[in-house]
Amino acid sequence: MATTKWTIDPAHSEIQFKVKHLMVTTVTGSFKKFEGSVESSADDFADAKISFTADINSIDTGAADRDNHLKSADFFEFENYPQLKFTSTNFKKLDEHNYELSGNLEIRGVSKPVKFKVEYAGKAKDPWGNTKAGFGLEGKINRKEWGLNWNAPLEAGGVLVSEDVRLLAEIQLIQA
Repeated sequence: MATTKWTIDPAHSEIQFKVKHLMVTTVTGSFKKFEGSVESSADDFADAKISFTADINSIDTGAADRDNHLKSADFFEFENYPQLKFTSTNFKKLDEHNYELSGNLEIRGVSKPVKFKVEYAGKAKDPWGNTKAGFGLEGKINRKEWGLNWNAPLEAGGVLVSEDVRLLAEIQLIQA
């Protein structure tokens, strides 16, 4: 069976992260520049090979000072590690719409295995005849495993920034 190639449509996709701040509210950020590709010979993507990169300099949390802090050596160290990278090792179909994505996530030169829940929304043709496929992705990592260790203790106990980071994505692929 022939392999079909897909790329992420950045105009119709979003990559977000959510982190607790002061342990009472959640701050949401996103990567504004990213790219990814998928190769699969299965119509339902069951054998998909996935690769993804995000430009660390494109981090946007809605606060320039916070964005600059995230790009600094306290967190992502953008100048030495300009990209976050993901390469899949397995895309396991659980049922008609649900998958488990396993792979290696590289941040700051450290690569660790991760797993994500993925919901497959299906395929459709856009008004220009392009075949598209939609996916939702959800997972959680501990940022300290990748060397993102900065924090500040709170007077009442706890820390300023949670170690747990929720990762969320809405991905629209376009068939090459």
